[in-house]
Amino acid sequence: MTTIKLTTFIDAPIEQCFDLSRSIDLHLRSTGNTQEKAIAGRTTGLIELGETVTWEAVHFGIRQRLTSKIGEMDAPYFFSDEMVKGAFKSLYHQHYFENKDGPTAMTDVFRYETPFGLLGKLFDMIVLKRYMTHFLKQRNAVIKSEAEGKG
Repeated sequence: MTTIKLTTFIDAPIEQCFDLSRSIDLHLRSTGNTQEKAIAGRTTGLIELGETVTWEAVHFGIRQRLTSKIGEMDAPYFFSDEMVKGAFKSLYHQHYFENKDGPTAMTDVFRYETPFGLLGKLFDMIVLKRYMTHFLKQRNAVIKSEAEGKG
């Protein structure tokens, strides 16, 4: 299993950062280069506990679908989403928010497992982990920009 952990500091209230992280609309704006669309489940607005969203996007030249479900939520400090159906063997994304008299710290803990045994692990080591890290950083930059009024 691969784990990517990123922390982004945002000069905005914790509640705003939490809501922007759950925004389907903002997520779509942050993923323009993958032609991402929300095609089923919650397709607009703020995703809530127990809801699912099915994303369709082009990654590595292949159109793919991934359905995730919000399994845990403690607003405005934490929520998690987990893949229900998709290309990964497993995918679990935890979103943490903390604010102690300063900028909000938004931390992603993104865990996934690739299918296809050794071939999948090799692909992950060579390409996928770097790709997913860039994808998350790009998404977080859009959240930060929007929250700080620069979006």
